[in-house]
Amino acid sequence: NDPNGLVYHKGVYHLFYQYYPDDIVWGPMHWGHDVITYMMKLEHKHIALYPDKNGLIFSGSAVVDVNNTSGFGTAENPALVAIFTYHLMEGEKAGRKDFQTQGIAYSLDNGYSWTKYEGNPVIGNDGIKDFRDPKVFWNEKESVWSMLLVAGDHLQIWNSPNLKEWEQVSEFGKNQGAHGGVWECPDLFPLQVEGTDAIKWVLLISINPGAPNGGSGTQYFIGDFDGKTFTSDQEEHKWLDLGRDNYAGVTYNNTRDNERIFIGWMSNWDYARDTPTEKWRSAMTVPRSLSLRTSNGNHELYNYPLPNFESLVDKASVAQDIAIKANTAHTIPLKAGNQSEIRFTTTARDFVLSFENNTKDSLAIAMDGKNKVLTFDRRNSGLTDFKNNFASAVQEMPIENLLEGEVEIRIILDASSVELFINEGQYVMTNQIFPRDTYTQLEFLNRSDQEIKVAEFSERSVQRIWE
Repeated sequence: NDPNGLVYHKGVYHLFYQYYPDDIVWGPMHWGHDVITYMMKLEHKHIALYPDKNGLIFSGSAVVDVNNTSGFGTAENPALVAIFTYHLMEGEKAGRKDFQTQGIAYSLDNGYSWTKYEGNPVIGNDGIKDFRDPKVFWNEKESVWSMLLVAGDHLQIWNSPNLKEWEQVSEFGKNQGAHGGVWECPDLFPLQVEGTDAIKWVLLISINPGAPNGGSGTQYFIGDFDGKTFTSDQEEHKWLDLGRDNYAGVTYNNTRDNERIFIGWMSNWDYARDTPTEKWRSAMTVPRSLSLRTSNGNHELYNYPLPNFESLVDKASVAQDIAIKANTAHTIPLKAGNQSEIRFTTTARDFVLSFENNTKDSLAIAMDGKNKVLTFDRRNSGLTDFKNNFASAVQEMPIENLLEGEVEIRIILDASSVELFINEGQYVMTNQIFPRDTYTQLEFLNRSDQEIKVAEFSERSVQRIWE
């Protein structure tokens, strides 16, 4: 499950992740390890971190200790340092509340072998049941390392000069944000508001349960960070992705040009243990670039596939313009099926996209401009009865700030997932699907009383990213 230790170092994007090597159901957690070339082509590596006497290896982050504050490396060869939660199962089973602590490990060969710090854990636990998921970054305001930790229903911020000795400096969120479930997987970073010189800080908090469409989801806050304390006057709940399957996502440390790259776990704890796969269990979202933009006077967090994704897409595809008469459906044969990218632009606001196959599976995405909502219906998309809450309801995404005029629709369709982006990532839905066969056609239904135009429609095949 969760992506961990996202860090760029010496030309390599590392993706560590929660992993149980002996089964496809959850078990004693390790850190698996992949490296991603150009943020697209993925290569599996050996397991990075194994459980030890302090517990299982839960989620966390990784940094490059450029100034050798930890003393683990040298100026010429700075250490890659992983920071993670230890989960002591014996303590949990005994009914204790102090079974989660924080540990560190270091690597001097760019993440391929690791040595755990002999002084672990570096942060103990005074009795907080859910005390985990450290996200660490270099704090330029204070010239220290800052760590974000979730503590049940809120966030704690800790600072350290050397990654070994930590002091709590503030907390956030007891009276802000959604609290339908436990807070998890925090992240905090600055972004420049596009078109301005303003810098705002964005805090990501995953929550389970309590997401708008059920189960797991990721909320965000926009505010300010003074080096010790994060503050936000945000009153409404904001969500990174309104689909059901984008959770526990975090961003990369140490990227080139400070690019803010996000990857999420493509599942939901409502049914993550039960999805109908046999040799693998769960996937990640495509890497996405995060940006802050202003719409109708409101700051909004956009997330959109990295430009590098174009390197995977068939360049030979030809875009076409389509006119669809009032209250009429137009059917488009699909060539690449469930390994494709579909894109078009339109001014229409009242239509339904229906993916269909030869086994009568259907997936419907509908835009309702009058009520300013987009719906995602996977109730008949294929295999859905493995868990009664997988597809029991139609998902809804409010689109109140979608401006009039032409808007881009982009869909990345994989064998068992759909990533939907509206207006370059202003609105996003990520969902798993399990069709019994590849989708072979897309029906475009115009529900309005006027002819609509679909411009530059293309369906392009996408290469595999790993073997």
